[in-house]
Amino acid sequence: MKLRLATVADADELCRIYNHEVENTTNTFDIEPRSLTEQRRWIAERQGAFAALVAETNGVVVGFASLSPYRSRAAYRPTVENSVYVDETTRGLGVGRALLEELVDMARKRGFHSVVAHIADGHEASLSLHRACGFEIVGVQREVGRKFGVWLDAVIMQRMLG
Repeated sequence: MKLRLATVADADELCRIYNHEVENTTNTFDIEPRSLTEQRRWIAERQGAFAALVAETNGVVVGFASLSPYRSRAAYRPTVENSVYVDETTRGLGVGRALLEELVDMARKRGFHSVVAHIADGHEASLSLHRACGFEIVGVQREVGRKFGVWLDAVIMQRMLG
């Protein structure tokens, strides 16, 4: 498996992986599939201090992860939020862990102080992945989302970097 920075040429594959989650799971609170144009813009916004990584196996993108601004107000700038998505056919093979470990390392090297994750309650694979990478649960937001006719809680996990 090879990890590298995402480019706009990866937009199709990232869309495929992400939109599967949008349309079939509560792993993301998005309810509308992302267009190719939106995916390209999303990748472009994660240049510089923020990042989007892809994992490839035999030249095929099997997962991606990102660092995004946590909040827009200036005092939040030392904190970033992470996202990790793995193709359903390659889950359980270490792709998510490799991506998240690299992402945390990048965040530290880029001078961020903490990384936060918002994870749909009940998404045990993501909760376990974040625990294995040193994240701790710091709170739960009750019924902050609604998808597929169900109220969703968001578990907040955080890893301090410094």
